[in-house]
Amino acid sequence: MKAEKINFHGWENCYRLTDGRLEMIVTTDVGPRVVYFGLVGTWNEMCEYPEMQGKTGGDEWRIYGGHRLWHAPEDPVRTYYPDNFPIQIMIEGDTATLSQPVEKTTGIEKQIAITFLPESKGVQLTHRLTNHNLWAVTLAPWALTVMATGGRVILPLPPRGSHPQDLLPANTMTFWPYTDMSDARWTWGRKYVMLRQDPQAVLPQKIGAMILDGWVGYARKGHLFVKTFRYQPGAVYPDWGCSVETFTNAEMLEVETVGPVTTLAPGKMVEHIECWSLFDGVPVPETDADIDQYVLPKVAEAARPA
Repeated sequence: MKAEKINFHGWENCYRLTDGRLEMIVTTDVGPRVVYFGLVGTWNEMCEYPEMQGKTGGDEWRIYGGHRLWHAPEDPVRTYYPDNFPIQIMIEGDTATLSQPVEKTTGIEKQIAITFLPESKGVQLTHRLTNHNLWAVTLAPWALTVMATGGRVILPLPPRGSHPQDLLPANTMTFWPYTDMSDARWTWGRKYVMLRQDPQAVLPQKIGAMILDGWVGYARKGHLFVKTFRYQPGAVYPDWGCSVETFTNAEMLEVETVGPVTTLAPGKMVEHIECWSLFDGVPVPETDADIDQYVLPKVAEAARPA
């Protein structure tokens, strides 16, 4: 990994990290945040908000775009702590670690360690939450990546079965009060669920699901972004069992993974690891058959947490 300090869209203290094939830009002016991820010489796979670029300070939470770390379950006060202030970065070898000061209202410290994997296979992000309170806190680490417009998220379902041989349920799916299954952006396949980002669509959409296969994808403009994670059987996940969630509105689509719910004693830390892989030459799928043909071979190549 090579690292160089740069100015990115008005944030003066950013670092470009690259292995020659993949490049990522992180900022230390706010965060911890990843504000750019893509193949060298192409484009940002993540959503950008020009009106927020370069901004720092203030008590108002800003989405900024890119990738961030939250702690679930979602709460209008605890979750939306404004990460508008400088953070620390430490670069050692192929790893850059971003550390936020302890959140004043929650007592939680956020940290993201970014490691470029050998042979340009991908990037591993280790998300850490540390409890600095004098009491235990129950939470789940929540990694949210805000993707650029015009793509389609892909959620794999568990292996399908038949009746009457398979009498027990295989997984759960969670809907929010504003989820509309009749919305044209949804594709409800037998093996996969897809949600299309549409800049012309006004109403937001969201679902969560128990994804046992440990991956979720986002296809856009011939590129395929794949997140992988560890699913822990028997663990309690937030939002009625969700290991993956996705949200979209007219501005973006979020690809989110969630770790198990844990009760952190004072001074204790919990980790949630994702691996990111990015492929080109992958058509945006329309059907289950398209996913089997074009997406699954890339998922098989994608980096996975050790």
